Amino acid sequence: MDNAIVKKTVIKNMTPKLLNVMLLSVVSSAALLGCSQRSDDAQTIASVQEKEATQPADYQASRNTGAWGAVHMSRDELATPSTNIVDDSSLPNMENDPSITKWEAKFEGTNAFVTTDGEKLYHDSCAACHMHKGEGAYGAGYYPPLANNSKMQSKYYIIDILINGFRGMPSFHGMMNDEQMAEVTQYVVSDLNGFTETVTAEDVAKLRHDNPPAGDPSDD
Repeated sequence: MDNAIVKKTVIKNMTPKLLNVMLLSVVSSAALLGCSQRSDDAQTIASVQEKEATQPADYQASRNTGAWGAVHMSRDELATPSTNIVDDSSLPNMENDPSITKWEAKFEGTNAFVTTDGEKLYHDSCAACHMHKGEGAYGAGYYPPLANNSKMQSKYYIIDILINGFRGMPSFHGMMNDEQMAEVTQYVVSDLNGFTETVTAEDVAKLRHDNPPAGDPSDD
C-alpha cells in the first residue's frame, strides 16, 4: 500500500510538468512545419527573395524615386515613369559643346597655341601657376616666382624648361613652335624682370630636339 501511495504522489506531482513539456513540443513542431510548408500561391520571405534574385539589379532606383536626400523631386516628377535622373540627351555633342569650341579656337584643333604674342602666351599657359604678375604661389605645390628672379636672366635656362618641362611643369615641346617659345621667353626676361637680353627663334632651335621627353628630367 505504501508503494502505491508513493507512485500516485509522484505521478500527481509530475503531471503538470509533463503536460507543459508536451505542449511546448506540439507548438514547436507546428511552427517548424508552418515555416517549411506553403501552398503554391502563398508569399513568404523566401519566395520574395527568390523572385528578387532573378530580376536584374536597378542601381538607379533610389535616385529615380527621390530617395536620396540631396535630390529634390516634385510630386509630378515622382508620379511620372521612372527615368535615369541624369538626362544625357540634354548634353551637347562634341561639335556643339561650347567648351570644346572655345578650346579649339585657342588651339585651332591642333593641341597647340596659335598666337605669337609673348604676353598672351604667358597668360594662357603660365599664369595659372606662376600668377599673372609672375609672383609665384604656394598651393598643392610650390610654383616659383618668375618675376624678380635672377635665374630668368639666362634665356637658355627658360627655353630648356619650356622644351623639356621641369618637376610639375609640363613640356611645351609639342604645343609651341620656336617663335612662340622665343616670344614667351622674351616676355619673362624683359617684361617680368627688366633684363635686356634678346631672345630669338634661332636660340630655341639650338636646344630643340626631335622627340619630347618621356618623363620628368628632374627624376633622373
